[in-house]
Amino acid sequence: MTRPELVVFDMIGTTVQASEKIPQAFTNAFIEEGIRLSTAELSSVRGKSKREAIRELLRIHGGEDIAERRSDEVYATFKQFLLESYRNEPIVSIHGAETVFGWCRERDIKIAVTTGFDRELAAVLVQKLGWLDSIDALVCNDDVSAGRPAPDLILAAMRQLNCSKVERVASVGDTVSDLEAGAHAGTGWNVGVLSGAHSRDQLLAAPHTILIGSIVELPDVLPG
Repeated sequence: MTRPELVVFDMIGTTVQASEKIPQAFTNAFIEEGIRLSTAELSSVRGKSKREAIRELLRIHGGEDIAERRSDEVYATFKQFLLESYRNEPIVSIHGAETVFGWCRERDIKIAVTTGFDRELAAVLVQKLGWLDSIDALVCNDDVSAGRPAPDLILAAMRQLNCSKVERVASVGDTVSDLEAGAHAGTGWNVGVLSGAHSRDQLLAAPHTILIGSIVELPDVLPG
């Protein structure tokens, strides 16, 4: 079987260790609006555009008018909390991430990292991890018109790296939204990893070609 030309990796939970920073940032931002989010609500928006997730949750709790008027302010609070956390606290990659990047490099497979964060947030992570020379493209939510589960992040990575054959793209992520985005794009490999936000049962119910424990197992399931 022909190996992929491009692997599109999600960031948090797939290549970067998940932590309580993101749900805590959501919680803090919404508490300032007098809204307490449930664990189920926090889980439901994992993997999605953070702006779109905030708008969706505001719409649920306050209606369309509140979502329209307050989403920018809530997002600003969320972002500020995360920026302070990421700038001042350690950021840890998923075990084996750099090894898998090296495996791709040795086979001339291009590497893109995509995220529901905007570029300012994502750039902090990439810089602190020392990945500026390890990846070929970083595609952020503010680079596209629609975040996951739309396929736009994957398609933008393909355009940026001159990869025209979606069947030769592998997408890898830890959430239902990641897998839905891969399916909507039509990637040749749509790989779910169990190292992040969603459980095996949740990922099994989403479109996928294979589930693995983490990206360290990716070379075992891709043609090399």
